[in-house]
Amino acid sequence: MFKTTRPLLLAATLAVSWMLPATADTPALQEGEFWKSEVTAGHLPPVQERLPVEPLVVDLGAKGRAFGTPGGTLRTMVTRSKDIRQMVVYGYARLVGFNEKYEIVPDLLQSFENEDNRKFTLHLRDGHKWSDGSPFTSEDFRYWWDDVANNDLLSPSGPPDFLIVDGKTPTVTFPDEVTVVYEWEDPNPDFLQSLAQARPPFIYRPSAFLKQYHEQYADAEELAFQVDDARVKSWAALHNKLDNLYKFDNHELPTLQPWLNASSGKKIRHNFVRNPYYHRIDSNGVQLPYIDVVEMEIVAPGLVAAKTNAGESDLQGRGLAFRDASILKKGEAGGDYKTLLWNTGVASQIAIYPNLNFADEGWRDVLRDVRVRRALSLAIDRKTINQALYFKLAKPGAMSVLPASPFYDEENAQSWAQYDTDMANTLLDEAGLTERDKNGVRLLPDGRPMELVIETAGERQEVENALQIVTDTWRDIGVDLVMRPLDRDILRNRVFAGSTMASVWFGWDDGIPQVHTSPAYLAPTDQVFLAWPKWGQYYQTGGEVGEAPDMPEAERLMQLAHDWEVANTDEEREAVWTEMLNIHADQLYAIGILNGAPQPIVVSNRLRNVPEQAMWAWEPGAHFGIHRPDEFFFAD
Repeated sequence: MFKTTRPLLLAATLAVSWMLPATADTPALQEGEFWKSEVTAGHLPPVQERLPVEPLVVDLGAKGRAFGTPGGTLRTMVTRSKDIRQMVVYGYARLVGFNEKYEIVPDLLQSFENEDNRKFTLHLRDGHKWSDGSPFTSEDFRYWWDDVANNDLLSPSGPPDFLIVDGKTPTVTFPDEVTVVYEWEDPNPDFLQSLAQARPPFIYRPSAFLKQYHEQYADAEELAFQVDDARVKSWAALHNKLDNLYKFDNHELPTLQPWLNASSGKKIRHNFVRNPYYHRIDSNGVQLPYIDVVEMEIVAPGLVAAKTNAGESDLQGRGLAFRDASILKKGEAGGDYKTLLWNTGVASQIAIYPNLNFADEGWRDVLRDVRVRRALSLAIDRKTINQALYFKLAKPGAMSVLPASPFYDEENAQSWAQYDTDMANTLLDEAGLTERDKNGVRLLPDGRPMELVIETAGERQEVENALQIVTDTWRDIGVDLVMRPLDRDILRNRVFAGSTMASVWFGWDDGIPQVHTSPAYLAPTDQVFLAWPKWGQYYQTGGEVGEAPDMPEAERLMQLAHDWEVANTDEEREAVWTEMLNIHADQLYAIGILNGAPQPIVVSNRLRNVPEQAMWAWEPGAHFGIHRPDEFFFAD
């Protein structure tokens, strides 16, 4: 990693002092103040030698954005030490990424070629470098594929799932330093989208750095010393400990992100400084990012809104909820910021997940009866929840895709979502749950009261408030809702183990899928969909763990997900999406309550190029990432 003797926190700087000659296709490059003294001292090459031969030139004028002046320190907050990885999310440097229209475009790549979703040729930027100045070439891809992904000690389960098509791995070749070719026998239409994710699967590694810790390349004696010094069991454990491109917690590991980690160890405040080798410039020849330093403070979850209100954050979305909007608006004058309300991209702001793999057989049989799930949905007064929690600014409805998706269907969005306790009672009677105790609570077939325990992560007050309202209306259909707040990690582990009867979380992360989006998350392919953790485990482990789907509709979803993968036309893929969404609307694997709740985004009055109206979404978009924080700048 490039090291500097300068203080990491610099005062807001004037930018752009040195004018350097341009190539034929690149504007005249300008050396900013931040690294100027290092260049002068000979510790760092001038900007023209740091950039690729053809950097990515951003025409801010065409995007309706202002050209910025580099400098300054941006303050933001997260609530857990491991969330410094948000710098990789927000930085959003990807081989390919989504633009504002959710089209996949080259980013780190110079270009790519897609031949029938079977052969992908990736063209790197000649002269591109990692943050320590080492070359970024096809060797970094070869190292990952040959020496990491296919090394039994480093990757016991082999290459990641998104590279496996019908049980087969791709043929990967490296014709020259700037070309990588992935080729499959059958189509892999999800390949490019996977590379553009908020948490991308890094199919490359900084090989020059990591080879120091790989038994095939390192000096055996030196490596043994490193293993002993790190107090780990093996070279593989040491390699994996240091190889954290996403976690971003190894300050020595080179990166391609706009900012590099300049803080070692666990701290309350982490500093990230501009990457001197970052590949993007504006059309005036100024290297991005504009902002010199990002200071990320780790605070208790309950303090994010209060500290933001006090003007202690320049850009904040994470850790804020709609309930904070009023206090944030009141603090705008004193805090010198403005509060924006962005749309949210999750399929449902609050969704209840009956666990179809619950370990209790009696309850599992009840929850698997679609009439029960429909009744529970019909007995939710969504309009009252919307009024009480979101001042009618959200949209009541079932869990489905949002209007921004081409697959949106109003009938699906409102499926079993009207408030109708009479119909709900009828459905529960038809399901055989006709007996009640002296308090009016229905009895299960084995005589137990219908006390439906919903476990929550205990992180969002609006969830608890919504469930309080649901508690009242479910009582009208003879169902006793019991709410149990837990720690997030404990909740997930209980769900995965089949110990949770029902849970509540957001809906699908990607509520705005496009034609190129894989619908795999609509099928039982992952344990993180809280309605079928055991089915997801079965798929993820090739049948070694979990349970095979044993309901017809779930089996059909698996078949459809496969059909999408092998489809040859967009029309075929659209048909798959339509049928899968119809199944979800009919079966209610997740009971959505409402969607589109506004997300407060607090922006310093000094910060520019942050969109007034935008989408706050994890997938696709990486929260701030798709809006390109490397283009944000301070006006002063």
